[in-house]
Amino acid sequence: MIKTPREFLNQLATVLSAEQLELRVEVLLENSRDFGQLVGEPIMPLAVVYPGTVDDVQNIMRLAYEHHMPVISRGAGTGVSGGVHVTGECIVLNLMRMNRILEVRPDDEVAVVEPGVINYDLNLAVADHGLMYAPDPASYKMSTIGGNIATNAGGLRCAKYGVTRESVLAVDVVLSDGRLIHVGRNTFKGVAGYDLTAMFTGSEGTLGVIVRAVVRLRYLPVDERDISMLFPSLEAAVLGVQRIARVRVQPAILELLDSPTIRILDEQYATNYAVHGGAMLLVRLDGYGSEKEESVLRETFANQEVILSASGAGDATALIEMRRTSRGDTKDDAYRMGEDVAVPKSKMTGYVRELREIAYQHNVDVRVIAHAGDGNLHPTFSVEPGSGIDPLARLSKALEGSIRLAIEMGGTITGEHGVGLIKREWLGWEQAPDVLSLQREIKALFDPKNILNPGKAF
Repeated sequence: MIKTPREFLNQLATVLSAEQLELRVEVLLENSRDFGQLVGEPIMPLAVVYPGTVDDVQNIMRLAYEHHMPVISRGAGTGVSGGVHVTGECIVLNLMRMNRILEVRPDDEVAVVEPGVINYDLNLAVADHGLMYAPDPASYKMSTIGGNIATNAGGLRCAKYGVTRESVLAVDVVLSDGRLIHVGRNTFKGVAGYDLTAMFTGSEGTLGVIVRAVVRLRYLPVDERDISMLFPSLEAAVLGVQRIARVRVQPAILELLDSPTIRILDEQYATNYAVHGGAMLLVRLDGYGSEKEESVLRETFANQEVILSASGAGDATALIEMRRTSRGDTKDDAYRMGEDVAVPKSKMTGYVRELREIAYQHNVDVRVIAHAGDGNLHPTFSVEPGSGIDPLARLSKALEGSIRLAIEMGGTITGEHGVGLIKREWLGWEQAPDVLSLQREIKALFDPKNILNPGKAF
């Protein structure tokens, strides 16, 4: 057992080059957290290490395992659940330099990548083959495939193509003691043994370090048609989602923005949409059938109280990109808290109605955006500092009410952001004690010394 952090760092230096071991304060600070809300001052890790190979990761983990040193693995740190927040003495294993696209097999429609590959870069690399990597979180231009897998990230195209789990076929994982295992398959179908690939996907770095992934690619759409739909109210827009489903049109993207969000986007981009409606749906139809689907959608909403963008107009496409790159304003702080619940699609109308009532009861503001195609809502509560009695307590109660409401409606506390550090206390609201206990047993099996991202997810 190493007696001091300095002794551990000295031993770490024997398995890494000088460029791979960072002790500079600015680097420690940059790697101390993600975009999730932080309570208090950031805590610095002992060091940030940058492996370049699988062997590097194994050597680091063997040393950490031997000396009970906690390890937080991370990529770009674009998460918003505190999943890579440093909470105590540890090292941060930054995988950004393991960024090679190892193989693209267009006939098999798969790619093999290292964890530091940027989502956007993978899409650029496979586009020439008429293929795409479907998961597209809002941070796709900077987030890594490894981070996407660790959080089971979603994105705008989830409505049609599903979340990251539907696109991960196999992973190579370095376990806490440095062993390297391969789980999964190279084929789209396969039911041999337990689905350990799915278990590692979304495990938030608590079970192992993903060092390689085989991911499924999809066909790059030959045609895309974007439509914006302005409704008089948020409830009317949610009913519009249900109408689209009932005529069996399957959008690739189906996003919902309420009036406060539209107003913020108007301010940011000098547009003027808020004066025309109370909520908006953004629809992208893709593939050979998109022309027919557009025709059905326009026929469905003909003579309804809704304003549709003109066919082929570029403003709908621009709005989708605005939505993709903006949640409405800057990241959360003490007086603004965004969430990530999901409810059954049939419950969305009731959820947004009661959500507004919760905000009214606690005298806080709320706005809503949603991946409406799969019932994943992102309500954001806010309150002005100093407004009324104990604004932070009111904000916290409103947020808690929105979480409990989602669970009561058969939903979940997180649709795509993960539990991380911020949502741990809510997990017991959704999952029974026996289920939580079983997951802790799985964690103990894979990480008996509890050194992999300890204190996260449970």
